Amino acid sequence: MTASVPRQRQVPAAEGGPAPSDSAPPPAPGGGLTLLLIDDDPAGSFGVPEMIDAEGRPVRVRTARNLTEAERLLTEDVHCILLDLALPVPAGRTAETTGELVTLKHVLRLAPRQAVLALTSSGDAERGAEAVRVGAQDYLVREELDERLLSRAIRYAVERKRADIAQRQLTESRLRAEENARLERGLLPTPLLQGSPLRFTAHYRPGRSRALLGGDFYDAVRTPDGTVHAMIGDVCGHGPDEAALGVELRIAWRALTLAGLCGDRLLSTLQEVLEHERASEEIFATLCTLDIAPDGRRAGLCLAGHPAPLLSRPGHRAQLLPYEDGGPALGLLPGARWPRRQVELGARWSLMLYTDGLIEGRVGEGRQRLGQDGMVELVARSFAAGLEGEELLESAVNEVRDLNGGDLTDDVAVVLLDRGSGGGAGH
Repeated sequence: MTASVPRQRQVPAAEGGPAPSDSAPPPAPGGGLTLLLIDDDPAGSFGVPEMIDAEGRPVRVRTARNLTEAERLLTEDVHCILLDLALPVPAGRTAETTGELVTLKHVLRLAPRQAVLALTSSGDAERGAEAVRVGAQDYLVREELDERLLSRAIRYAVERKRADIAQRQLTESRLRAEENARLERGLLPTPLLQGSPLRFTAHYRPGRSRALLGGDFYDAVRTPDGTVHAMIGDVCGHGPDEAALGVELRIAWRALTLAGLCGDRLLSTLQEVLEHERASEEIFATLCTLDIAPDGRRAGLCLAGHPAPLLSRPGHRAQLLPYEDGGPALGLLPGARWPRRQVELGARWSLMLYTDGLIEGRVGEGRQRLGQDGMVELVARSFAAGLEGEELLESAVNEVRDLNGGDLTDDVAVVLLDRGSGGGAGH
């Protein structure tokens, strides 16, 4: 083919390799636009006119004779590519495949973030239209080009590409949110408390950005004898493997509890499940289990390296349940034992189970951890203000977040069981 580029000031390629993926729109043209022309005969007859952008700054132009040079020159500051569709097909392709726009498809894969303009001749408009269907932002006819038309086409193509990427990310975000909502309904538990006078409320907030679930887990079931069993746990780590292990442990706990296991027998079996399912021997999990008697006045408590629940009763100061007799976290010591301690609850009460993400936030000028004592005072104020259920949990987690000065880095799960302050089980 015949194609020429007049002498122009060339911009040297920046270091750093090829352009990144299309996970973000092309860089904003605050420093002016850069055009990459891919043309196998820059000494031919086609001339790229001197151009200016919308701010009156010259458009920088780079030229590449082939795709190998184009890959070297395609850096993050390139906003638009002008590709001659008559460029010979890459090595390994036959001339018969030219009509498939092989070169254009290769460039589109190479530059997912950059706008691409296809250049064709006046007698090949159909091929230009096909290029747009394949993925180019527009096509230009060689014989009709001038400075004004080309400058405007480049600006429009860059903005159109940015809008396309933004729209795709918005669509992906919406679909991801819908999928996460469906997954959440399947992965987070539905407490089985039909027939119980206790009210159940839970709040869950994963620590990982954009994560659906973390390593924290919880559940509650009522067995045929009227006993309400509740638990909360935390798998060390924050990745998807830990989240999956947390779901496995929760399901195993529910199955074992409904099968009649409780206390040390239950935790010993859960440790076996963890040892078989964990990705490495360094993985462990903390756990707190409660079995509340049918009359609701007393409960059995087992702690496996987990923070003790908080008990609040009318006329009494909020306090932590006894935790001196707890056992080690699951997965740390083979053959470990977890004693079950009997605790008195009274006629009306609220029990809050939580993971350590709630107490490890930073507070004060010294940025010390909130800790259990700080958490008890914080939640006691919420109880004193008359908050209950979901409102209380939301308030507590938000206050901890505010004290921390921003989002908490660890997962947070909180469960509230109430007796005497409301009717019926719920969540």
